[in-house]
Amino acid sequence: MYFRVKRTGQYPYLQIVESFREGKSVKQRVLATVGRLDILQHSGQLEGLIRSGARFCEKLAVIDAHNAGNTEPVSVKSIGPDLVFSRLWEETHIGPIIRKLLSNRCFQFPLERAVYLTVLHRLFCPGSDRAAEKWRESFRIPGAESLELHHFYRTMGWLGEALDNQTDGLGQPHCNKDKIEEALFDRRRDLFSEIDMVFFDTTSIYFEGEGGQTLGEHGHSKDHRPDLKQMIVGLALDVQGRPICCQMWPGNTTDVKTLIPVVKDIKRRFGVHHICIVADRGMMSKQVVKALESQQVPCTYILGVRMRRVKDIAEHVLKSPKPFF
Repeated sequence: MYFRVKRTGQYPYLQIVESFREGKSVKQRVLATVGRLDILQHSGQLEGLIRSGARFCEKLAVIDAHNAGNTEPVSVKSIGPDLVFSRLWEETHIGPIIRKLLSNRCFQFPLERAVYLTVLHRLFCPGSDRAAEKWRESFRIPGAESLELHHFYRTMGWLGEALDNQTDGLGQPHCNKDKIEEALFDRRRDLFSEIDMVFFDTTSIYFEGEGGQTLGEHGHSKDHRPDLKQMIVGLALDVQGRPICCQMWPGNTTDVKTLIPVVKDIKRRFGVHHICIVADRGMMSKQVVKALESQQVPCTYILGVRMRRVKDIAEHVLKSPKPFF
């Protein structure tokens, strides 16, 4: 059965019509003429009729109750973060790389999903692993439904797990996080890949509690919290703005000490012969310039300088046999 509008003269009439089969033909017959359509619409009778009939249809009853504001949601989950970043996660190939590294491990939970969830959490609402577990409850993240707090702790332990005897110039061990960075770089390189220019900078992050036995130290806090232990984070970007690698050092490490280890580390880990390092004035010292121009760490460079030292640096450039960018 269905509604049909039929005109008689200048007026439209609403009818209830039924289809039926007679032999091989399908015909229609009018069961009832409800009335003039324009009067039914303006008087609200048609709406009342439909609403009255909807009571006997379970699906329509739910929709009608929702439209009337008579339903309360059991839970509300946002789908936006996953819709955007799940595509980026796969396009950058981070997910497949992590899953490949896990192929010889027997974790009984989806560790790659735990990494993905913590990345989303830090993008939208930075905080601890405990905060990430609570944050997850308001978002739809496929594959992460069964994750618990101890899974996040084990995930962070796996990322920082020391793999061999290799360390950087400041003694930090080679770990799974480094293998992910190297795999991402290898995926986009070709036979002639070089890192033409590397932008490098550091910052400090502080944390609450008694953790950080190896990295937590008191130093110059860029967050203006010298009362708390901190760590130094260094990040290297290529000229397209894509991350190459990041590293963490004890909180009392000065900026100037980090540049040479990073240059050596990039050359060793990514197999490049030439880079031009770009850093701010916090990395500037005579010892750093000497090291960058030595045979031990051959590298072109662009370093920011303090204004009061411009004359000294200009004299150094004129005397230096190697170009100073």
